[in-house]
Amino acid sequence: MPLFHHLSQALRYAHALRQYRSYPTSKDVSFTIKFFPYQLYPEASKEGEDKYEWYKRTKYDDSQDKMDKYVTLMTTYGNAAGIEFDFHGQVANTLDAHRLIQHLQEDRGPNTADKLVDSLYAQYFTQRAHPSASDTLLKATDHAGIDRKTAEAFVADEHEGLLDTKMLIREQASNGVDSVSPSWNFTLGVRSSTWILQYPTPLQSLQS
Repeated sequence: MPLFHHLSQALRYAHALRQYRSYPTSKDVSFTIKFFPYQLYPEASKEGEDKYEWYKRTKYDDSQDKMDKYVTLMTTYGNAAGIEFDFHGQVANTLDAHRLIQHLQEDRGPNTADKLVDSLYAQYFTQRAHPSASDTLLKATDHAGIDRKTAEAFVADEHEGLLDTKMLIREQASNGVDSVSPSWNFTLGVRSSTWILQYPTPLQSLQS
């Protein structure tokens, strides 16, 4: 299914979770979101290419009519989920973004990673941002509350955390992950639950 559809689906899950947190009984249940990397198109170039034209060529046989119908449908999905999709921008390799997400998740915890992904997704889907360009990543770290100099140093070092991220990507593939649809795994206890979200790739974002 189209990447934009999976995003709107994930937004509905996030909205349902926010609604549940407003109920008095939610105090007995805790949710933790953990992100795992997966690249659907690992062969994508780092420089990227036009997103609109890429979708039309690779998904809709270069048919303008099919692409117009897709945009209309996904705009409807997006509006229902409270997001205004922009179908232009760039499609590109997302490895550097995954590397940053994994690092901050391990170093700063799930809340920081969640804020980071919020910004990355919003930039990619609504602001025509390159999914893993340095300025995109640094804007996301600003949103997550990371010191700019610390973030710049990590983003500039393309090798830091790279092997660990690649290992996790291979692990997802070995676990049978072969699409960008988010998977939801609930571990239920007497008074607690763990919610694990495996985020899709290329990066496209949950926006609160």
